[in-house]
This record gives sequence, structure tokens and C-alpha cells, in this order.
Amino acid sequence: MAGLELLSDQGYRVDGRKPAELRKIRARMGVFAQADGSAYIEQGNTKALAVVYGPHEIRGGRSKALHDKAVVNCQYSMATFSTGERNRRPHGDRKSTEMTLHLKQTFEAAILTQLYPRSQIDIYVQILQADGGNYCACVNAATLAVVDAGIPMRDYVCACSTGFLEDTPLTDLSYVEESAGGPQVALALLPKSEQIALLEMNSRLHQDHLEKVVDAAVKACRDVYAVLDRVVREHVLEVTSLSGE
Repeated sequence: MAGLELLSDQGYRVDGRKPAELRKIRARMGVFAQADGSAYIEQGNTKALAVVYGPHEIRGGRSKALHDKAVVNCQYSMATFSTGERNRRPHGDRKSTEMTLHLKQTFEAAILTQLYPRSQIDIYVQILQADGGNYCACVNAATLAVVDAGIPMRDYVCACSTGFLEDTPLTDLSYVEESAGGPQVALALLPKSEQIALLEMNSRLHQDHLEKVVDAAVKACRDVYAVLDRVVREHVLEVTSLSGE
């Protein structure tokens, strides 16, 4: 992370945040009546939509069914208008395929799939506007959508990215910070047990700094959890008041 001054002498980042400060998170659940579960989230200027269908019967032949648990099917995509680039972003490009796999691994670790043998759970996420932390925003949106669908999980899955600059971890990276090319970690955490669902690093980081960066990412994930939990509780209150309970 060099060139542009990403951290001022006073300890502030380009967007005015302190190193450990998250971008503002706004979220809503139940945005699509047609789906079993859905959610929309904004983390700073990154906007993501998640939709969940299932558990339902396996599609595409019974041979794909697992006798002891549900199949988790994920699909990640980016809206063509999500970035300033004019090139098309097909569903099958390498980055989308990689993100789809990461989401599948993350939610297989969190959903209690053994409760739904020989069935399938579909999780579709789309980035509507990209400004850094795409994977993390998708995980957080998908968590809310899975909760909205009433599918049991071991815990919330909360994700946050962390970079490292001048001996200082920077949490919840924006696009400008990601583009600077320094070491970055994306962490998906089950906050109550502190189990890691996914940890990805995209460039080299000296092992002496790894613990500091991961600790900062864990704390950021706990901060995300506090926001998501509040959104869920507010949604439950809203639904129960509308149903007259």
C-alpha cells in the first residue's frame, strides 16, 4: 500500500475512518416476498443483495443428493453496472467462480445441513455496487438471508477484510485501499465460538504480523456481528408487530 497516502500522520484513512473503524453498515431483511429468504446490505458504498431458496428437493437428478445432509448451492455475480468498468462481467469468469466456491465453503461450515438430508439450499448473491470488500458484504448479506429463510445455522457468519500498512492493520477495506496492493486478509468468522469459516490472504505478509492482522479481523467480525444481530432483532419485532402477535 504505497503511493497514495492511505494513513495520515494523525492516524486517519482516506475516507476519514480510524484504522479499526468499519464503514457504515445498513441492512434490510425480507426484501423479496417470492424467495424463502432475502436481504440487502450496504457496507460503505459496497451494496449486495442475497436471496435464499430452500431447503427443497434436489434439482438436476437425484444422483447429486447427499443421503446425510443438504447440498449447499451458491452463485456469486456482479451486476454489469456495479463498477465503472465498461467490460462485460459474465457469470462464468474466474473471479466469480472463485467467489462462488468461497461462499459455498463458508456456508457449508455454518448451516446445519445434516437436518435436511437429500435436499438442496440455494444461495444467490449479487454485488450491485462495488467499492471494496465484495466477498465480505456477500457473506453478511447471505447470513441475513439464511436467517430470514428460517434455516438453522451454528452461528451467524460475519466477514470483514483487513489490510496492513505501516505496522498498522486497517479493517474493512475500501476499493482505494484494496487497489493499493498491500497484504489483505478476508476472514469469515462464527463469532460466538470464534471458529473460522474461511480465511483468505491475497499477498505475502510476514508471519510476525499475521497474528496482529487476524486479531484485527476477528474484532471487526465481532463488530459486524453486533450490527447484523441488531438488524435481525429489529426485523423479528417488525414481523411480529405486523402479524399482530
